[in-house]
Formats: sequence, C-alpha cells, structure tokens
Amino acid sequence: MESGPAIFTGTVFALFGAALLAWVASRAPRREPVAAGVGRAGSAALATLAALASLAVGVWCFTRL
Repeated sequence: MESGPAIFTGTVFALFGAALLAWVASRAPRREPVAAGVGRAGSAALATLAALASLAVGVWCFTRL
C-alpha cells in the first residue's frame, strides 16, 4: 500500500530532473539564457545542480520500495 506514493513521487522527481537537464543541455551550448534575467553561467550551474538533486531524490524514492 505504501509503495504507490513512493512510485509516484520518484517518477515526478525523476521526470522533473530529466526535463530540467534536457532544458539546460539544449540552451547552454547555444549560449542562450537558461533563466530570464539571470547570468548564463550562474543559472546553468544552479539549474544543473537542481536537476541532479531532483534525480537523486527520485532514485532514492525508488530504492525505498
């Protein structure tokens, strides 16, 4: 019964992390801003860290099954 929420939460975190990494990977090489009104290097670094953290939380949720 408790595995349902863990699966849902892990999926949400994993999808968000993957989508954010894809966004950064598509914008950074073309030197386009990752976030509006923020420096390119800082926003790309912060978004990459957030994406990796989100992926790590998603993997952690899946290991709790």
